[in-house]
Amino acid sequence: MEPKNYKEIILEAVRFHPFFQGVDVRMALSLIELCELRMYEKHETMLKKEAPRDGLLLILSGIAEVFIKNEQGTQEEVLEVVQKGELIGISSLADFLGVSKPGKEAATQVEVRAVEPCKALYIPFTVIAKRWDDPNVHDYLLAQVSVRLKDIYASLAEQVQLVRDFGERDAFMLRVQDLMTDRVVGVSPTTKVQEAAILMHKESTSSVLVMENGRLDGIITERDMVERVIAAGRSLDCVAREVMTPDPVTISRFSYYYDALSLILLKGIKHLPVVEGEKLIGVVTLSDLLRKKNLNVMKTIQKIEQCTEETIVSVKKAIYDILGTLIKDKIPMLKTLEIVTGLYDRLVKRAVELSVEAMGEEVPCAFAFYQMGSAGRGEQFLLTDQDHFLVYEKEEYNEYFSRLGREITNMLEKAGYARCLGLMMCSEGKWRGTIEGWQERVRGWILQATNDHLLLAQNFFSYRFLTGSHTLHERFEEGIRELLQRSKIFLFRLSQVEREHVIPTLDQPIRSIFKLERKQLDMKKEVLFAYHHSLQILTLLHGGMSGTSVAKISFLKEKGVLSEVFANDLKQAAEEVLRLYVTQRWQHQGKSHIEFARLSTREKEELILSLKSLKELQSQVFANFTV
Repeated sequence: MEPKNYKEIILEAVRFHPFFQGVDVRMALSLIELCELRMYEKHETMLKKEAPRDGLLLILSGIAEVFIKNEQGTQEEVLEVVQKGELIGISSLADFLGVSKPGKEAATQVEVRAVEPCKALYIPFTVIAKRWDDPNVHDYLLAQVSVRLKDIYASLAEQVQLVRDFGERDAFMLRVQDLMTDRVVGVSPTTKVQEAAILMHKESTSSVLVMENGRLDGIITERDMVERVIAAGRSLDCVAREVMTPDPVTISRFSYYYDALSLILLKGIKHLPVVEGEKLIGVVTLSDLLRKKNLNVMKTIQKIEQCTEETIVSVKKAIYDILGTLIKDKIPMLKTLEIVTGLYDRLVKRAVELSVEAMGEEVPCAFAFYQMGSAGRGEQFLLTDQDHFLVYEKEEYNEYFSRLGREITNMLEKAGYARCLGLMMCSEGKWRGTIEGWQERVRGWILQATNDHLLLAQNFFSYRFLTGSHTLHERFEEGIRELLQRSKIFLFRLSQVEREHVIPTLDQPIRSIFKLERKQLDMKKEVLFAYHHSLQILTLLHGGMSGTSVAKISFLKEKGVLSEVFANDLKQAAEEVLRLYVTQRWQHQGKSHIEFARLSTREKEELILSLKSLKELQSQVFANFTV
């Protein structure tokens, strides 16, 4: 039984809407009497596809979304999110005007459902006809159609471009078992090397596996034969056990292509025995992987391995070729960054080696070289600017390391790394020194925690040891750790800075393809900086120091700071955010904004959830430093 003031209540809700604005109360009430109030529960269908549309729905409260499904009904795209005061069914005005073409209309393929409980006023075309002569109604509907048309064209252009760039296909997920050679050529530990070499030639293989009682003991490759037998002057009568690589790295037959590529590149090997449980079932090689994907990639690997001072400039393109392949094949982004980080690390280590050689004299004491910024976090994919520093053992060799710092910076510039505009490079006196000198420098940042010093500290604490003396590195870290243990107020100041950069929360409207309230998001400034700094502060607070972002998440999980579930959520959130960021910058070199119109509904949903997880991490930082 409807309440007596039913029409008055509705009129109060719609009186300022263009359909009812400007008419007297009696006329408005008579129009409302011809309409129908409809209530919808959460997830309830409001309009079905292909159902005849003989009116419009005006949302009085709640949120609805217009979506379309593929023919199989397995995927859907949200075209529009409709909120209070907005209309559903604008496209059906073509029917009202009598200009629709006969047959099934595209507009009837869409459906509408309630995102949350909705109250809507159904306005039949008969009511619209009564208001059609009002110029305000004309202008309102024209504006609505124009906005939708503009957004649809913009979004369609984006989607077409994406299809042209990458193609509409599923992620490439070949298993190792689809790539490996299942013919296992094996010898015993006591087999003579000459016999092993003859067997390799006979079987046309570049490696033999050393096995005893069905167990894998080691591997001998062609390179081992050259370096450990011929070059070392060994007799061909020596046995396999003496020249093999013991306990070789193995991989499961069910691992993915990119897992094998990652191991081969990061471990510096070319042959991976394939196992199922403890049973050896095959071998996969670098050639197997790259032949399956792209023969040209072989040339890029060779450029990296044979890099000299003259050819170092060509390595940048070589790594970019591999990165492009990984992105195109939609390899998980954390794995992609792991692979590319391994290649960049190899490049930078080689640059340091070449710099030491260019000095023309023996290194006078132990030193350690560190990278900062995206390279330190293991998230560098484009060669941007340099961020690095040097630590060395003895102050008396300041002059030598001053020259070495300049050599390294020059060599990296040849490789394609631009000089840091902020001069955070080991060619600068402020970014090299002894352990004692570095402790004094960091102590100064802590005691005088100005904004400039905090910015320097944020970059410094993204460091990662790359090459040099491990012993010196351990002493260096221990000294910095002791400083921080006595300086909790410094971490409090870092957390205060982060309170000014809260990670945004995105709500339902970004699910739609068009009519977005917010068009884009700066992934670097609004999301990634805050994520990195939050991880950094929590890690330092609990006694951790350097490492990649993923390593810091694992450290905090082991310390019990993050639960296993939340740590996994964080890695998944980082995977999604970095995937969007890297893909965007790869397509538009240097641009860190993502356009929501370029994302599918699934990507938008994952972005919403990812930002919530990263925001929860940031909140955990703030909770440790409540005032």
